[in-house]
Amino acid sequence: MTAPRTASFINIGERTNVTGSAKFKKLVLEGNYEAALDVAREQVTNGAQVIDVNMDEAMLDSEAAMVRFLRLIASEPDIARVPVMIDSSKWSVIEAGLKNVQGKPIVNSISLKEGEELFVAQAKKIRRYGAAVVVMAFDEKGQADTRARKLEICKRSYDVLVNKVGFPPEDIIFDPNIFAVATGIEEHNNYAVDFIEATRDIRRECPGAHISGGLSNVSFSFRGNNTVRAAMHSVFLYHAIPAGMDMGIVNAGELPVYDDIPEELRERVEDVILNRREDATDRLLEVADKYKGGEKKKAADLSWRSLPVKERLAHALVHGIDEYIDTDVEEARLAAERPLHVIEGPLMDGMNVVGDLFGAGKMFLPQVVKSARVMKKAVAWLLPYIEAEKDGAKSEPAGRVLMATVKGDVHDIGKNIVGVVLQCNNFEVVDLGVMVPCAKILDEAKAHKCNVIGLSGLITPSLDEMVYVAREMQRTGMTMPLLIGGATTSKVHTAVKIDPNYDGPVVHVLDASRAVGVAQSLLNPTNGPAYTARIKADYAQMREAHAASQLTRSRLPFGQAQANALKLDWTSYSAPQPLKPGVTVFDDYDLAELVARIDWKPFFQAWELHGNFPAILEDAKVGESARALWADAQAMLQRIVGEKWLRANAVVALWPANSIGDDIELYTDNTRKTVLDRLHMLRQQMARDPGRERANLSLADYIAPKSSGIADWIGGFACTAGIGLDERAKEFEAAHDDYSAILLKALGDRLAEAFAERLHERVRTELWGYAAGETLTNEQLIAEEYRGIRPAPGYPACPDHTEKATLFRLLDATNIAGITLTESFAMLPTAAVSGWYFAHPDAKYFGVAKIERDQVADYATRKGMTLPDMERWLAPNLNYDPDAADRAAVTAA
Repeated sequence: MTAPRTASFINIGERTNVTGSAKFKKLVLEGNYEAALDVAREQVTNGAQVIDVNMDEAMLDSEAAMVRFLRLIASEPDIARVPVMIDSSKWSVIEAGLKNVQGKPIVNSISLKEGEELFVAQAKKIRRYGAAVVVMAFDEKGQADTRARKLEICKRSYDVLVNKVGFPPEDIIFDPNIFAVATGIEEHNNYAVDFIEATRDIRRECPGAHISGGLSNVSFSFRGNNTVRAAMHSVFLYHAIPAGMDMGIVNAGELPVYDDIPEELRERVEDVILNRREDATDRLLEVADKYKGGEKKKAADLSWRSLPVKERLAHALVHGIDEYIDTDVEEARLAAERPLHVIEGPLMDGMNVVGDLFGAGKMFLPQVVKSARVMKKAVAWLLPYIEAEKDGAKSEPAGRVLMATVKGDVHDIGKNIVGVVLQCNNFEVVDLGVMVPCAKILDEAKAHKCNVIGLSGLITPSLDEMVYVAREMQRTGMTMPLLIGGATTSKVHTAVKIDPNYDGPVVHVLDASRAVGVAQSLLNPTNGPAYTARIKADYAQMREAHAASQLTRSRLPFGQAQANALKLDWTSYSAPQPLKPGVTVFDDYDLAELVARIDWKPFFQAWELHGNFPAILEDAKVGESARALWADAQAMLQRIVGEKWLRANAVVALWPANSIGDDIELYTDNTRKTVLDRLHMLRQQMARDPGRERANLSLADYIAPKSSGIADWIGGFACTAGIGLDERAKEFEAAHDDYSAILLKALGDRLAEAFAERLHERVRTELWGYAAGETLTNEQLIAEEYRGIRPAPGYPACPDHTEKATLFRLLDATNIAGITLTESFAMLPTAAVSGWYFAHPDAKYFGVAKIERDQVADYATRKGMTLPDMERWLAPNLNYDPDAADRAAVTAA
């Protein structure tokens, strides 16, 4: 019998914790905060929905380290999109963190161990800061280890917090202490049961509160045997989540599905977790070594073909099998009173199963998209019969969602996946495609009587277009919810920039797995208004926190940042001269050569399967889905290469160059008498710690100054592997095969990135030739173990997308390679990459991050643009609000 599941479980990542991660501790002690940010970023990428930050280390100024790291996180949208858990045993560190964190944080932790007076004082301060709090099951007598003690301490803490402090119950998170089982000590055998039952008691006695815990503790006795530990974690959560545990420190990527644990292992683990037998520990030890090597694949069979047709349809939908769908749908149609009943009955029943499995974390995006393909083919078979009845009967969808990639932007893989997931949950989707102007979005939403508008965008100018759409929705009196998604979007940006412009519901949707729940909550006639009110209140609080954080962020005046530029020793530098200067064209490049250069990790991430390649193929939780997706990708790659579905073109150029301040001059030839063009670069303005020799970087620092007399060089490139892709994708879509269309686009993106990697390799070894003897594996190339960088306009080191126009003009990229730019400087075909080449051995990637108005004004002048136009293009990097004066005037009026 399957235990009931809760709607959600929140994963807390703890690798940004100096007490739990040796790597993070080393980076922080070295002052390498940029690399430390990568640890946080990787946690979020791998599925952490909260990150725990702890700086409790004797050799650290813990308060200063906490403040600095939290401020850095706030300027990184891909990290700041998740809440922060401020973790410390020192109250001064917690309070310093509370003063410098954006959004709604979680404090970890307080307890009654030092008495009620201190507990109340700390809780009042936490409430004043608007934070949630983790409360340990610990009092003056010690740590709770039994069910009764856990409830006793948590109930007392709850009464004090709610009735004396006025703490919102929903902001209280109890940690009733997970202890190790199967230790060989009899008193420990019931620890897991005590936690699970205490969880049930606490949720009943302390309404509204949450339950968390550190999952790895329960399996500590089996350290070294990851298979058994992972099985113990899965079984523990299987029973703890229905009891009320709704968050915890969990490595979701290593968590097997309960049903997929081998029956023998699952039974013996369950005996231990639930303390069902006196010899449970001994019996688990008997088989533990047997499972150290992992699980074997299940053999596939066709026994399901003997099931009744309704069950066959459900099986086909869940497993994405379209081979027999026409036969089975026709059988169901002949048995039904009307063809429409097949859709409303067995097909929707099957899709409901898909939705339930996806919501429970037992299916993943590639499988869901395959399910949608089967559903579309089934509907396509039935459609002529439905139309023949000519009565126009149609089942009512759960809601009608208009989706569009905004004007100027051409990226739609994520949007298409969200659309498929919504359709799998009985939403009707009106997809307007890419580069959709605001007027069309609003007109079509009205024409189709849509309940929700969803906007998508990848490039930074899309953010400004989304703000414009929100303003127009407000001006025209619309009230429907507005969903915001895409790689450059964030919850903070949505709260600060978009939400204030529209009175209707505005919600940032992190990924496809959240879209359905958000849409259902918004359209729920009973709970929708309360849900919307909570979102509005949350976003208002985020705006206040963001405004406060703007005041505390330390930035240097632009002149001081320039004075702190990178000081390279140019006197001893010999600039490498290219073996083949000027323009080199690559027409119809061999795709087979590019396949070997593919970085597969981002491919799986596009399908929301997170993990390193190839380890992800054997991952306990997502491995089966990843292997199936991998097999489909390999089969399609063979056809892409063998049947020449796509064409890859590129242009590369190497120019004489020197820097002048923060600009780079390009020359027509090596006499350097005639200026060809001028590149404009931005510079970091963050304040640096006194006594630490760290420069405020600009890409111009890596090119020899004109005053040095050194004849330096710079390169540029543009490449695509997407010529022919859109036409082929449309063929799949016309055949109701969204899965193959999305798979093709994802592979096109990977081939384009592989092309960029291969071109850079050839530049280093052949065209420029400064690393002629380089011999690196693909893994080393992906890890960038080579000299030189290839930053792209619009990305962290040079975030101004308008510089792409200069690059394309210099390369003549449209005529030579067939790549065009939209008005927002997105590239077409979408499977395209462009950028600069820098050869200096000290060149490294960095982020300009937030900059001040003094630099933006200077930069606009150098480029010959107005300040408002420049602010629009650099909006994500502004450390000030250019619209603040306008808003203040409106408020005053």
